[in-house]
This record gives sequence, structure tokens and C-alpha cells, in this order.
Amino acid sequence: MMQKLWQQKLKLSYSKEVIDIVQFGSSVIEGKEYRDIDIVVIFENIPFKEQLNQAYEIKIQLKAFADREIHISQFDLYTLLEANNFAREGILFYGKSLITGKDFGLRFGLNPKLHILYNLEKFQKKDKVRFHYLLRGKGGKYGLLREYGGTLVKPGLIQISPEHQDIFVNAIQKITSNFNLKMVFLAERFVVKQDY
Repeated sequence: MMQKLWQQKLKLSYSKEVIDIVQFGSSVIEGKEYRDIDIVVIFENIPFKEQLNQAYEIKIQLKAFADREIHISQFDLYTLLEANNFAREGILFYGKSLITGKDFGLRFGLNPKLHILYNLEKFQKKDKVRFHYLLRGKGGKYGLLREYGGTLVKPGLIQISPEHQDIFVNAIQKITSNFNLKMVFLAERFVVKQDY
């Protein structure tokens, strides 16, 4: 079970040098087991020692809301975006802002989405029907798309929020292994809100 700190109304105390406080890693992925909660504090360009001190103070505050150990890191925007920062993609793609309650990528106008590409051409009809029921539901039960806010963009392409990756992958794997995942960022001004 994921720890949704970004959905809680946390009354954290932090300085004006803090750009954002972001939860990322396995604790934001629904259905995934996690040992700790990864948090990163994004700062304006201030001295590293001051970043460490302020991040520690935020960590102490977050412990009151967490069910697991907090692992906290700190970056300024420059070091966050450096090519050798191994956490960069995870923070930008999976990160959830504890300040805004939204995807961290939206701070840059980037809406993270996961595309699931699949092919049912070689399926028997009964397996195609099972796949359809998985996505759309059956007998008054919601399918994955409605339950988790996914979109069938076109036959062969499902678009979901990154935090639902494991739920979709585990369910689809029960029917087929013939699918691929692609991490994409949509420019926020072009995102069309769709109802199922």
C-alpha cells in the first residue's frame, strides 16, 4: 500500500528558499511494496550546508505523518537536472509535490503519463473479450480504466498515471505478456481532460 503524503494537508514549516518538497520512489506507486519513503527537497540556490539543515528539519516534521522510515535528499534545480543525477527521472516522472498535492512535473508544464502499448491481433476472441472486460468492466463492476482514471487513447494504446503502473501491469500480465511501457511527458497546455 502506498503512503499518500501528498494527499494529506501537511502543515509543514519551511523557508522561502524551498521550491518544493517531493515524494517519489516506490512509496508513490499503488500496489508496490516499499521499505522507506523517499523525499527530496528542492531549493533555490543556497549553500549546501543550509540545504542539509533545512532538509533535516523537514524530515523531523514528516516523521509524524509517515508509517515508514523517511529517506530525505536535497537538490537545487541545477543539481536536480544534472545528467549524472540517478534520481532525476524518478523525481520528475513519479514525484508528487507535498506542497501542491500534484505531480511535480507540472511545475515545469510537463504532465507525466505512462503509455501501455499492446497488440491483440493474435488473440483468440475469448481472450480479446477478457482484455476488454479488464479495461472496461463487466456486470456492474468498473474496469481498470474507470477505477484508476486511465484512457484508451486508441486500440493498442492505454494512457495512465504513473502511480498506477503496477496495478495495470500485474492485471495485463495475467492475460498477455505482449505489451510495452513507455514513459512520456505531455505538455500541460495540450492535455485534454477526458471523462470515461
